[in-house]
Amino acid sequence: MLRFHLATDDLNRLRISDRLDPMWEIAFSLHLLQNRELALVFDPWRHEVRAELDAAGLTGAVADLARLYPWADHFPDFLVPQDNAGDVESGVDRLLSTPRRRLCEELAELATQKRPLPGWTREVAQGDAGTLKRLGGLLRRYHAIAVAPYAAEAARAFAADRAHRAEAMLSGGVTGLLASFPPELMAWGDDTLTTPCPIDWAFHPNGRSMNLVPSFFCGLHPTAMKSPALPLTLTYPVSRPLDWLARGRNEGAASVLPLARLIGAARAAALDAVGSGTNTSRLADAIGVSIATASRHAAVLREAGLITSERRGQSVIHVRTQLGTALLDGRIPAV
Repeated sequence: MLRFHLATDDLNRLRISDRLDPMWEIAFSLHLLQNRELALVFDPWRHEVRAELDAAGLTGAVADLARLYPWADHFPDFLVPQDNAGDVESGVDRLLSTPRRRLCEELAELATQKRPLPGWTREVAQGDAGTLKRLGGLLRRYHAIAVAPYAAEAARAFAADRAHRAEAMLSGGVTGLLASFPPELMAWGDDTLTTPCPIDWAFHPNGRSMNLVPSFFCGLHPTAMKSPALPLTLTYPVSRPLDWLARGRNEGAASVLPLARLIGAARAAALDAVGSGTNTSRLADAIGVSIATASRHAAVLREAGLITSERRGQSVIHVRTQLGTALLDGRIPAV
């Protein structure tokens, strides 16, 4: 069980993340590939992702990567860096810039769990530049297959959760917010926030802020970061419909995976999210990236003739072209 002892001042510093964190989504999706939790919700996703990883020749590499993220125990905090810009590129860059001493300490602690680790773990712990670069590349490729193609569905679930928490906080303050979670997920009482977890830890903020981070791929239990030098972070699962994957496919997302092989998963997701018109901020929210990254994706799609962009007041509105829609639908456009 995780226990957070929170005084009034601590509650005043409690915040909810305003977007999904791709590094946490990488971590939790790797957990789901290691277990059978929430089979009705995630087995269709597991089947699809394993097939895509196999087609990309990444099955073995991702199995090794998953050893850094044990699902029933703590994994190194550096794998989910704080304060990234909300997109996978900045998250991976921050991970790769982790100080060597911290890499060594956290991977040494991981080794005490007596589980086999990839042979290249020692080189990562030593800060070897080449090995770290390969790790970064693997994380990006994995994210492009297992996380990015599902960004629209994840963003919808995240938005619904955030709206629910905001309403609870408006009507009942911070205590109303904490009471809005199902008791089997977390409970608030006697100045202590408790949540079920295979790990038994107690946390005291000691002046640190506390961040609640919603996650789409988080399994049954919330998870926390261990280091007392970092802001308190508690991730928790948002509600996911049993048919979330089928529902997304019925809305036209089925074509995103084949298109992703052509233009990349992130830009395929962006093209899908543009639809009949959206601005850059809403596009960023829909695909779970920063506004700057969404703007870069839009620029590439525009140069390829897949979208058009028009300034309207303070916003730039993006609209999918006939060519973009045809590619997304998997058909040849009329000339």
